[in-house]
Amino acid sequence: MRAISSALIRLGLIVVVFVLVRAGCQPETQVERRNIRLTQTWELQPGDRVGKYAVIGGLGDISIELKGNTIYAPFNGQVQPFRSDCVVFSSDEVPAYLFRLCGLKRPQLGGVESGQPIGSGEYLQFATLRKQPGGTWSFVEPSRNILERTLTKP
Repeated sequence: MRAISSALIRLGLIVVVFVLVRAGCQPETQVERRNIRLTQTWELQPGDRVGKYAVIGGLGDISIELKGNTIYAPFNGQVQPFRSDCVVFSSDEVPAYLFRLCGLKRPQLGGVESGQPIGSGEYLQFATLRKQPGGTWSFVEPSRNILERTLTKP
């Protein structure tokens, strides 16, 4: 009797472990990486490395000291991985613009609604890109209004 109880307990534990492993191994929804063809090219870009150090900003970026705070989607849109710790936010509400956000920890990828958190971090490197004829993108000065909407909880 004792041997049967012990065997049933082991079988139960095996089933629980199997279910937990299966639940933890479900594939996550993959968000496609965003490729951007820039009109301006510089040798060093965020995500590159110089020696053992990561380049986290460059020409065209505004650096914001977040101090661990959260940033928010300024519009309904899409957050896609870009390079290294950078993501790109795009929105049908402003189709001629992309926003490159670098420095966020565990950003929310995929579809987001206006005001929804995108991520947080100690620093944010924020760049605005405008679509050019021919499908390339150029850095432009960021809009104060859009940057404020990104930094402020609605």
